[in-house]
Amino acid sequence: MVTRGHISKWCLLIFLLVVNVSTDNESCDTDNCRSDERGMTSQAVVLYDEKLVSPFHKASRTFSFVGKELVIKQDWKRLGIAAVVWDAAIVLCEYLEKNKELVSGKTIIELGAGSGIVGIVAALLGGKVTITDLDIALEYINEVVDENLRDHPGIDVHVKNLDWTKDWSKFTADYDVVLGADIIYIEELFNDLLKTFLQTCHENTLVLLSWRYRYDRDNKYLEMMRQHFTLDKIFYNSSRDVTIYLGKLIVRNKSDAK
Repeated sequence: MVTRGHISKWCLLIFLLVVNVSTDNESCDTDNCRSDERGMTSQAVVLYDEKLVSPFHKASRTFSFVGKELVIKQDWKRLGIAAVVWDAAIVLCEYLEKNKELVSGKTIIELGAGSGIVGIVAALLGGKVTITDLDIALEYINEVVDENLRDHPGIDVHVKNLDWTKDWSKFTADYDVVLGADIIYIEELFNDLLKTFLQTCHENTLVLLSWRYRYDRDNKYLEMMRQHFTLDKIFYNSSRDVTIYLGKLIVRNKSDAK
């Protein structure tokens, strides 16, 4: 027999959630979101299930790297793609943890850092890290860094503004490693991103580029990179469909330049 108490109990357990229906179950950007005839994002009413909630729309996500629990705050509503943890970042963190010699004791810059998790992990592994992104994201990144590294006063990490369209010239090629996770997506910025790589790399700098193929234009950027850098696929995560490339500046002698 179902009593009113039973009904009340179930009412407390069952919630309705309006979720975006996207062609990509992990993201909803301007290319992937489906819109109805009125220009509104398509929606569906479903029973609440934590597994159905996009990881990007959670207030925070928890990861374990370098023997430490990292709680990464997210702010999709305010900052969108700049304030969430992308799969490419997770895969790059996992790769660095298994290959810490790539970053330990090295001077590192992360481009388009977003949540900053890659830079944080690189710093925990012993790197001297500069985490960069647009000015609008810096307050958020500083909060994430402070919340996760406040108990590690010896960690060497700095957060700086870097707009690829104008700020790249403020940085010099003083870095042993340049990191980038899912930073290939806006074709209009391809030339500026390439300039930023060229500005921050010297002949011995290693570029670690973690990337998920989404659009044909992405390959166009890789080809642009290959005009100036060697670019080798060194790792592929099939479950997340993320590839990591290792790049190094091609040094041309004067006769080649002619």
